[in-house]
Amino acid sequence: MRKSEVLAAEAVSCLNKALCHLKDIWEEIGIPEDQRLQRCNVVKNHIKSLLDMMIKEEESLRKRLLSSIQTLSLLFCPLFVQEERGITMLQQEKNIRTQMEALMKEKTNRMQQLKVLLEQDQDLCDILCSMPYGIAPDSVPTPEQLENFREHINNQNTEKAKRHAEFKELKKQIILYMDELDQIPETSFEKDVICEDEDSFCLSRDNITSLKLLICQLEERKTENEAMCESHREKIQQLWDRLQVPQEEREAFNEHMVTSRKRNLEALQAEVQRLEELKLLNIHNVTDAIRSEIAVFWEKCFYSTDQRQDFAAYFSEDFTEELLSLHDAELECLKQHYEDHKELFDGVHQWEESWTHFLDLEKKATDPTRFTNRGGNLLKEEKQRSELHKSLPKLEKKLKAQIDAWEAEQGREFLINGQKFLQYVDDQWELHRIEKEKEKLERHLKKSKQTEEDMLYGTAVRTPTKRRFLGSATPNKSRKMLCYRFFVYNNCLPSSGSVTRTPVGSKPPHPRLQGCNKENEAQMKGSPVIGALVTRASPKCNTSLTSVASTYSQFVVIYTFCL
Repeated sequence: MRKSEVLAAEAVSCLNKALCHLKDIWEEIGIPEDQRLQRCNVVKNHIKSLLDMMIKEEESLRKRLLSSIQTLSLLFCPLFVQEERGITMLQQEKNIRTQMEALMKEKTNRMQQLKVLLEQDQDLCDILCSMPYGIAPDSVPTPEQLENFREHINNQNTEKAKRHAEFKELKKQIILYMDELDQIPETSFEKDVICEDEDSFCLSRDNITSLKLLICQLEERKTENEAMCESHREKIQQLWDRLQVPQEEREAFNEHMVTSRKRNLEALQAEVQRLEELKLLNIHNVTDAIRSEIAVFWEKCFYSTDQRQDFAAYFSEDFTEELLSLHDAELECLKQHYEDHKELFDGVHQWEESWTHFLDLEKKATDPTRFTNRGGNLLKEEKQRSELHKSLPKLEKKLKAQIDAWEAEQGREFLINGQKFLQYVDDQWELHRIEKEKEKLERHLKKSKQTEEDMLYGTAVRTPTKRRFLGSATPNKSRKMLCYRFFVYNNCLPSSGSVTRTPVGSKPPHPRLQGCNKENEAQMKGSPVIGALVTRASPKCNTSLTSVASTYSQFVVIYTFCL
């Protein structure tokens, strides 16, 4: 039996004892029966009323518990309410309330975290000008939502640090450019960038883009200023040279010849204007100076005499401002022409230098004294000559391709001193070959003359056996060949009309030497030597032996060799 049932039985027993005690008191007092009934009825009603009141209170408690259970079950999802079978209503309400308190504590914690994250997000949105994170501030977030929110905040902080570093770098560049340009912030945006606190600047993507655009504009202004300053410096230097400005005056202006700030540009512009006015006062000397420069560029661009004479103003003696303008325009045109084709002109200059060096080495190769030099110069010169002999055709081939492209672009021929460059190269090779043939023929004639003198005066022949002409197996053939060479050298072949042959022992001509042009033939017509190319003898040659041999000894040598 439960204790409550025992207490209920004791209550009933106490009530019975009380009623019995009242009954005894009433008996002892002698209260009539009808009054006893009344008094019993009063006791019954009083007890009944008290019990009804107690029952009503307990019923009310039961209703409150049921209502609380129902409310908590509705307030918190049934998933959070753990129902247990076989427990009383009061225990169930207590359990639910305990769970509710734990959930309320978790809610409070989450809402505090959400509040902090929302404040951070709002600050980042103000700085980065971005949209707020999509979460309701009055709803209880889930742990996953809070974690995603924290990750978003971290990403925003990283982006903020990145943009802030980029902003500081861009601001540094802007300050530097403005300082170089002597420029102060003019627009509200420039003032915000330069004058405001870095932490208060809005680091939006549009502002970062605007900063980059501002830097580009400042760079363009700086580049324009530098280009203008450089142009003015070149003009000033040119005018200084033309006007022969003293060195002391130039050094006093050196400050503005280095930097390109705004004040330097203004100073340069003023100096140019001053020199231009001074130039008009010294127009004669300035024109002469420009003419000297024009002559230099004529040489650099290989202008022929006809091309130079086309600029008639160069030869005018009427020194006026208009004449000076014509000279300035011509000089600028020449400079532009030279710059446009600098690689081609430099290549031609390189070929001429290499060709001159090659001729020097060829001349040294025929010098007998070079064998007495020590220190490896002979081997070094021979190596250089061999390298030049290989590199010159390669350079000519490269120049030919460049010249073809130039002629296709310009629509005219590329001339060097009035002559096509490739023809000029061929002529140089041809002249070189003719000079070598001339030297070779002269050596043979000199050697033959010495041999004949030794033979006439009884001197023993000292040449090696393999090169001995007298007493050899075919003396007549050698003598006739040398005689032939001598006649060719003096341009007095008999009028046989036959075609001469290439001398025995000479190398075949270079491929570029085949088919020289008429101009080259006309130039070499007066030359005392005709090369190894196939050449027809003149049918009208009336030169006699006496006209060739100026002395009796020469006549004897020629006559003997013709036998």
